[in-house]
Amino acid sequence: MTDPLDAPDIIIQVDDLSKRYEDLRAVDGITFAVERGEVFGILGPNGAGKTTTLECIEGLVEPTKGRTTVLGFDTQREPQKVKQRIGVQLQASAYFDHLTLREILDLFGMFYDRRVDPIELLEQVNLADRADTTVNKLSGGQQQRFTIAATLVNDPEVVFLDEPTTGLDPQARRSLWSFVQGINGAGRTVVLTTHYMEEAEYLCDRIAIMDQGRIVALDTPVNLVRSLPVPYQIKVGPECLDAVDELRVLAAVKEAISEDTGVRLLSADASITVPALMEWARASGRDFSHLEVVPSNLEDVFLSITGHALRE
Repeated sequence: MTDPLDAPDIIIQVDDLSKRYEDLRAVDGITFAVERGEVFGILGPNGAGKTTTLECIEGLVEPTKGRTTVLGFDTQREPQKVKQRIGVQLQASAYFDHLTLREILDLFGMFYDRRVDPIELLEQVNLADRADTTVNKLSGGQQQRFTIAATLVNDPEVVFLDEPTTGLDPQARRSLWSFVQGINGAGRTVVLTTHYMEEAEYLCDRIAIMDQGRIVALDTPVNLVRSLPVPYQIKVGPECLDAVDELRVLAAVKEAISEDTGVRLLSADASITVPALMEWARASGRDFSHLEVVPSNLEDVFLSITGHALRE
């Protein structure tokens, strides 16, 4: 097995990781690596094994089989060395009800060899004006931002975020995405789990799609979508319903489907199909009442690979 220290750009290495709880195989023999400075996402529905995977990497759970290393340290043999250099945001966090934000961060900092000034942390997440407030007086979005501030108390090199935006409204979710980008922009490697397709597409450099304990695909968001047999749909109006057979043979079209509102073309490459479609319209003297190009997304990738919807 190659030592992670021999590959300086590999920050996390997971080899043949499995975790079984009696008859349940939560994680089933997965292998992947995370590169320095990237935002790496693990995308999948609830129960896919995302959280268990993170907990094994963080040294919080002992795997049934396999090996995980972070920054060159084996997370099972040297868990304290790992924990000194990572920041962990769990799905659910509880804080002391009567301590202020400043006091909580001060307390957390005492557990580490190095720490960041609490006010500096709160400034990073736009909560410096709430330093003397207790957590229960914050909004949901503010609480999530504070939780992320708490993960940075030891100035970690790697930050783990487990479903960081679950339960937030769309505006708060977008705001938190900006903070995650800021964390990464400061030079930290970020690993996050999510079941939100748009979150993974927006934030992640690479994504491991996970289902039933296994990684079923791993690549950049763009490459995952391009891997689909038909990564584009092109929709035209009802004036084309009498020409479905002609549209079906246009360049890069895999199928043409009649619908109440018009015709939907399944295309392997929209950059080829659209010019061919426009030339066909010119030659046949037709004007489109509607023309729309719809790229596929990670939801379509998940459905194509697993046979069921991501959000199930």
